[in-house]
Amino acid sequence: MRTAIYPGSFDPITNGHVDIIQRGVQLFDQLYIVLSHNVNKRYLLTLEERVELTKEAVAHLNDVQVVVSENMLSVDFAKSMGAIAIFRGLRSVTDFEYEFAMAMANRKLAPHIETVFLTADPTYTYLSSSVIKEIAKFDGDVSDFVPTGVAHKLKTKFDD
Repeated sequence: MRTAIYPGSFDPITNGHVDIIQRGVQLFDQLYIVLSHNVNKRYLLTLEERVELTKEAVAHLNDVQVVVSENMLSVDFAKSMGAIAIFRGLRSVTDFEYEFAMAMANRKLAPHIETVFLTADPTYTYLSSSVIKEIAKFDGDVSDFVPTGVAHKLKTKFDD
């Protein structure tokens, strides 16, 4: 079985993430979407909210599981799940530079685990969780950018 992981913070998950996940499912038999807590980030959504919203966003897909990894490198989590690959989405050259460095470090730590890059659909190249939060914060309509559950959650977060 070809297993892969797709790690990220997903604060919140966007339609761009969902597009990458849908395409990744076609490449692997089992896909784990791995959410973690990065102590260097400030999150809008709690880990529980991010897990719930991510599960809702991918409920229509088979062979996808949303899991949490705390205090573990993604490459070590991949090893623990028997994954052959870590896949990542790329929107821009800036993404590539960061992801390339991470892929090289991961290759050194686990040479048998490949990093697979999927380029973003042009429709979503400008989307990031930060942009989504900024729009939502100022009462903008994010419904074209995120799954329905995420749009509702952001509205309630910023209405408080």
